[in-house]
Amino acid sequence: ISEQFYLELNKNLDAFLLPYDSNSPSRAFLLFCVGVAAFLAFTQNNLTGPYVSVPSFPFVFMRGKESNGMEKWNVWARNHFMSTTGSDLRGKFSLLQYIVYAKMLFTKVKNIFLEGKVDSFTGLRSTSLWLSRLVLLQQRLSEEHTSALYESLQVLMAETLNHFGKVENIESYWSTWLREGESSSLVSMVHLESGIIENIYGRVDQSRKYFDTAEEASGLQFSVTGVLGVRTLDQVDALAQRVLFANTVTPICVIGSRRSCELQSSASKLGEDNLGLGSDEIHKASNVLMVPKLLENKKDAGNGDNGAQNGEDTSISLLAIQQAVILSRCLIIEKKARDDEMQRWDMAPFIEAVDAQELSYFIIQCFCNILRIRWESSRNRTKERALLMMDKLVQSIYESFPRAAQRIPCSFGVYFPTIPALRKEYGELLVRCGMIGDALKIFEDLELWDNLIHCYCLLEKKAVAIELIKARLCELPNDPRLWCSLGDVTNNDAYYEKALEVSNNRSARAKRSLARSAYNRGDYETSKTFWESAMALNSLFPDGWFALGAAALKARDMEKALEGFQRAVQLDPDNGEAWNNLACVYAISSVALHVTS
Repeated sequence: ISEQFYLELNKNLDAFLLPYDSNSPSRAFLLFCVGVAAFLAFTQNNLTGPYVSVPSFPFVFMRGKESNGMEKWNVWARNHFMSTTGSDLRGKFSLLQYIVYAKMLFTKVKNIFLEGKVDSFTGLRSTSLWLSRLVLLQQRLSEEHTSALYESLQVLMAETLNHFGKVENIESYWSTWLREGESSSLVSMVHLESGIIENIYGRVDQSRKYFDTAEEASGLQFSVTGVLGVRTLDQVDALAQRVLFANTVTPICVIGSRRSCELQSSASKLGEDNLGLGSDEIHKASNVLMVPKLLENKKDAGNGDNGAQNGEDTSISLLAIQQAVILSRCLIIEKKARDDEMQRWDMAPFIEAVDAQELSYFIIQCFCNILRIRWESSRNRTKERALLMMDKLVQSIYESFPRAAQRIPCSFGVYFPTIPALRKEYGELLVRCGMIGDALKIFEDLELWDNLIHCYCLLEKKAVAIELIKARLCELPNDPRLWCSLGDVTNNDAYYEKALEVSNNRSARAKRSLARSAYNRGDYETSKTFWESAMALNSLFPDGWFALGAAALKARDMEKALEGFQRAVQLDPDNGEAWNNLACVYAISSVALHVTS
């Protein structure tokens, strides 16, 4: 029924836009606006908050039927996403119908605009930008990175950069609609979003280039240097602290206009109150200062006062776009540096520079705080504070203030996790702190069955996990995630085969599980076949090509083994084992060639 409904909807959209006449641009723009509204509704409930109870279907005539079978429509939407990506969703999301509808509208408008069937109506050129944001969010909903979405994003961002990658392009398009400095901010934002896309897929060098361009467009220059200071309340002797010094080359919001600055101020105050990060409870959770106290600005460096922890002459007032640029450097460090304690210390100056700002957008504050939480949760002295901060952060997402209009600015220019991903991270932190009971409630609410199974196994209650999954299967028998999770906990291949059946052979996870099972029992030919099929669905799965190469090598299929290991080293040039196996395949192939000749 769902599939048929959207097919009919697609036909009706075509009928609405036809025939192409003088009113076509207005009709196309109307669809574009509806698409943006649907997309932002989904974004509010799944990324920025505050969560609002709205009908789960974007059409008025369907809303009376929500209590009767709407869950089947949501299952269809989840399976629809899985069929296009080959990956499960990263938890339980609301309003999935809205993003399906928005994508259909954006695609329809973009196609008629590119075909030249409507002229350059104001705003339609930004369809590629909005569609790229939607596709990126779709990737962020998925458990794994997928090649199909990355290819779409490459095309969309190329179009977006062509339209909005330079100040002169923006000024010639919107001309008098722009306020002072907004063109520079837009250029910076577009390059930030492009950099985030490349960073997500591990293209660090290309990501850095985009971030550098965003930094230049924002009129920002910064450097990290050492300054004497103290980092704990009881520290007596000042030591060198890494501090970020920022300077604005171009005064861009003069740039920002009065409205932007007022919005930033309002969002900052509301956000600070809701996040509760200035509370005594947070500060007293650890004797480690949130921001180092610098000796140059505080002669009494050993004094434990929490006020003015960072001197005025080390930080200047930064615009929201400049703060986002600074935090983007943390993404580069995360990908480039080794994942250890030093990596977090490399990120510290950037986090603390934004923390020291008096005014920040709500979403930028949240992103800065999640970076700090990840850093502090890795240290025993600050783990308790990190847990308190995470609890406050999750609560703030569901608070009614700030309003959605105060949360949405810059939300696409920072890589803040979706609400289910944030809650999952909270649950994992609770597990690390030994609070497994609280984590169980979160994972069950998010329908994260693998995490739930892990928790029950830690509690030595594996049977409870099996019964819970079977109970959910009675309600949702066509959910391939549940069948895969049941297969994981019981080690029964029949459940993976059932997952393939209910997903119309589109569950990459089920195919990978069957491939591993076949490899473990020595059926290398079957394992190779399943790995080929799984990688055809998602060619970016980590270690997938290596596993395919290993199965093919065992099956003596040197051509397929060569392909697998070559793709493995292309995706991860530092994979020494893949290079070693690649050399082994070449050696075997050359010996065989010599013998036959």
